[in-house]
Amino acid sequence: MSAVAETIREKATGRRRGPGSRAVLPFLAIFAAFVLIAVFAPLIAPNDPNSQNLMGRLKAPGVTARGITYWLGSDELGRDLLTRLIWGARISLSVAVLSVALSGVVGTVLGMAAAQARGWVETVIMRLVDVFLSIPAVLLAIITVAVLGPGFTNVVIVLALTRWPRYARVAYGQTLSVANMPYVRLARFMGASTPRILFIHILPNIIGAITVVATLEFGLMVLFEAGLSFLGLGVQPPTASWGAMLSVGRNYVGSAWWISAFPGLCLFLLVLSVNLIGDHLRDRLDPKSR
Repeated sequence: MSAVAETIREKATGRRRGPGSRAVLPFLAIFAAFVLIAVFAPLIAPNDPNSQNLMGRLKAPGVTARGITYWLGSDELGRDLLTRLIWGARISLSVAVLSVALSGVVGTVLGMAAAQARGWVETVIMRLVDVFLSIPAVLLAIITVAVLGPGFTNVVIVLALTRWPRYARVAYGQTLSVANMPYVRLARFMGASTPRILFIHILPNIIGAITVVATLEFGLMVLFEAGLSFLGLGVQPPTASWGAMLSVGRNYVGSAWWISAFPGLCLFLLVLSVNLIGDHLRDRLDPKSR
């Protein structure tokens, strides 16, 4: 009976997390590897990502041409695919980090402001959130990029513009639940200013939920950047981008499968690892999941 009672108690308190924690470690290592590759791309890339070698175009993985060994093959212009994958990781992670940070800050501030101010401010902000969420994110991103023009900076702005409502809605709900806590009402009674209440007393208590959303949004930002680059609306050539490499590779699937296979594999591993890390963080930080 004691063993059964201990098992029930462990399930109720959420302490049986050993296997789940160990299962996420390989994906954490994969994500860390991508981050290190992106940070140290200039040091570990074997060649210039934009250097062309027409005598070495469409070479299979492992083939050497003019003294250059193409470990993962070459593209239609003879550029080393491994080098472009390494630099493409820097582009994908940079866009994801900047867009998540920008959309997270804007959405969190607006959501907290709506919950704290109430009245017409709440109505305007939350109706604006509803309008943005009613439009498909990919369609909104494509339209906005078509208006602003392609490029690294515009892609970051567009992705942040399309995803801030997710943070605003979560921050709004979390702030409403925390705003009625005794310590918040006491701080308000003692004359604390609204910014102090929001950023000193409320934000530390909702940052866990915001972090989970940011982690899950990170993978979407990587996919959105790749999708825009695939359509020619993202980072422009000759800058290496996984989405642009996939777009080129679709024309050579039968004769040079590696041009599209390796960027697709990198996208799959990066997004999968980020999503699983986000699920793990949600289980650890969300009391309702315990």
